[in-house]
Amino acid sequence: MTTQNYLNHKKLKPETPSHKLYYLFVIPFFFLTLANLCRALYFANGRITAVFFVLTSFSFILAYLLFRSFALRAQDRGIRTEENFRHYLLTGKQLDKALTISQIIALRFAPDEEFVDLAKRAAIENLSNNDIKKAIKNWKEDNYRV
Repeated sequence: MTTQNYLNHKKLKPETPSHKLYYLFVIPFFFLTLANLCRALYFANGRITAVFFVLTSFSFILAYLLFRSFALRAQDRGIRTEENFRHYLLTGKQLDKALTISQIIALRFAPDEEFVDLAKRAAIENLSNNDIKKAIKNWKEDNYRV
């Protein structure tokens, strides 16, 4: 396994073969089947039924995106709590309230030696999450985020 760094930390790395199967076959197969069903119904003069299937498919897509965003939001809250606790252990104080959630998420890659100074700098200079990640000298891997 390669070492995680700024250049490769965003890439999709499915952990199991079932993830690969899901992204490469199941989702495309679902959309192809749905498209063929709608096409068949439309040309069979079932226009109302076809519209119903299209609207239903859009609602499923929207539901999937919402469920995914809910899971990421829960992860963000967990990361915020972890990093706040780590800062408290290192300094005896909580993280600066000026830090945004995206800044805190970027700080999770900083090792303890760089974390406190980088957190102060991020709050004072209002660094973006990319700037924070680029400022990290010794990358601390986080392979658990989905």
